[in-house]
Amino acid sequence: MQKKEYLSLQIVCPEALSEILIAELSEMCYDSFWEQEEGFEAYVLKSDFDEAALQKVIRRYADIGTVSYSIGLVEEKNWNVEWERNFEPITVEDQCLVRADFHQIDKAYPYEIVINPKMSFGTGHHATTYLMLSWQLEIDHQNKKVMDAGCGTGILAIMAHLRNAGDIVAFDNNEWAVDNSRESFERNGCPENKMFLGTVSDIAEDDRFDIILANINRNVLLEEMPLYAARLQKEGTLLLSGFYNYDEPLIEEKAMASGLQVRGRKEKNDWVALRLSF
Repeated sequence: MQKKEYLSLQIVCPEALSEILIAELSEMCYDSFWEQEEGFEAYVLKSDFDEAALQKVIRRYADIGTVSYSIGLVEEKNWNVEWERNFEPITVEDQCLVRADFHQIDKAYPYEIVINPKMSFGTGHHATTYLMLSWQLEIDHQNKKVMDAGCGTGILAIMAHLRNAGDIVAFDNNEWAVDNSRESFERNGCPENKMFLGTVSDIAEDDRFDIILANINRNVLLEEMPLYAARLQKEGTLLLSGFYNYDEPLIEEKAMASGLQVRGRKEKNDWVALRLSF
C-alpha cells in the first residue's frame, strides 16, 4: 500500500497570531499542529495543500503581525503516537490536572480535566488558558449561570461544571471547536447544556450571566466588550484573556467605556488575564 505524502509547514509568526492561524488552518484539511517558540508546525496531505488559500489567510491578519513559512515533505505519521510523545499533562496552581486520556497519573487532584489533544491549544498549556483556569479556581461558581465565549476545546466550561456552576452556555464561531467541545464535554461527564455555533451576538439581549469567560484575542475582545457588559449581571464577573500586557491599556479603556472596572489581574509569559465587574 502506497504511503500518503504529507507536507510540513514551519510557520513563523508572533505568538498572538499562532492560535488564530491554527484555528483557521484546522478548517482547511490540516491534520495536526505543534506549537513552537516562534510560531508552529502544521501538517497537511500534499494532495490537499492549497498555497493560495494559505496566503489568503495570512493576508487577512497582516495587521497583527508578519508571517513567514517554509514547506517540507514528510511521510505519513501515526499522529496519535506523535501526540503521546509531545503532549504532557499540566497542573494549574497544584489544584487542577489537565491531561489526555492516554496519561496515567497516580496523584489525585481536586479537579481533573481530560482533553483529547486534537489541537495544540485549549489544553491549558497556553498561558492564557492557564491564567483563566487559575482565576476560575478563585471564583465562586456554585449554581452560577456561566457563558463561555469562544469555547475552543470547552476546557473553561468544563471547569465551570466541575466548580458546580448551574446553567452553562458555550459557543464558538468555528465548527471544529463546537465539535471538539462536545467531545470534551462527553469525556468529562459534563452536560452539554447549551452549545452552539455562533457568537455573543446570538445571545438574547435580555439574557444575563453571573460569570462570563472570554479567552479570545485582543481585536475580538475590543469589539465584543459592550456585548459582554450588556449580558453581565450587576454583581457578575467577567474574565478576559488572549492579549499581551502591552495591550492591557486598550482593553481597560474599552472596559471602562462599558461601565466595567478591573478588579484583579494575572500575568504569565507576558500574557494577561483580567477580572472585571461593574
